[in-house]
Amino acid sequence: MAKTKQKYYVVWQGRQTGVFTDWDACELQVKGFEGARYKSFPTREEAETAFAAGPLPVRHRTTPHAAPDTDNTLPNLLSDTIDIRKIHDRYTIDKRNNKHTSGSPEAPVVPALCVDAACSGNPGQMEYRGVYLLDIHQDGSRETTQLFHQGPFNEGTNNIGEFLALVHGLALLQKQGNTTLPVYSDSRTALAWLRQKQAKTKLTLTPRNATLFNLLRRAETWLQTHSYTNPVLKWDTDQWGEIPADFGRK
Repeated sequence: MAKTKQKYYVVWQGRQTGVFTDWDACELQVKGFEGARYKSFPTREEAETAFAAGPLPVRHRTTPHAAPDTDNTLPNLLSDTIDIRKIHDRYTIDKRNNKHTSGSPEAPVVPALCVDAACSGNPGQMEYRGVYLLDIHQDGSRETTQLFHQGPFNEGTNNIGEFLALVHGLALLQKQGNTTLPVYSDSRTALAWLRQKQAKTKLTLTPRNATLFNLLRRAETWLQTHSYTNPVLKWDTDQWGEIPADFGRK
């Protein structure tokens, strides 16, 4: 009898999250769990990288029932409603005219990925998301699409969420081969952590936020083992208003 090839199962959303080495353990976390997000990988390295990056957005979520080889297949980062080639073309055109090098930008570069986080309490329930800013119209209205949303996580902080959102966004763009789309954050702390490739949080590790610390470790590992060329920029809230990924809870 041929030996069954080892698989590693990533659970992004389930009763417990993480990387599991067998289907039975994975199934316990996702079967009957509404909105479960999971996928199998042939190697532990791929599984850990995918878990750190987080799941790509899906239009329809399904919960597994019995098939160990059934992956919850995820579509492209920018979905089939947005042509990534047009994104590259549009960014190339806009980049020629943007004023970021002047030190006093009148408007953000579009299109762009914008990330933000929200936290109820400090620490408290934290969540983060990434929003694709397609265009800003003359009347100031914005054309946006949410690309990913994670959380809520127990006993988190806003800085941690902002940092994870940045790494999540960069990892997803790299996975899609998009090396030019700019990424915006309004958090100076998260941007500093990104440059230092380390989340210098003072938050204490507890059983309730252990999953969050695991995500931080994986995010730091990703930064230390990957390079990116996407421009990472500070969103100017004073001039442009709230970042498109803002949760609107101020």
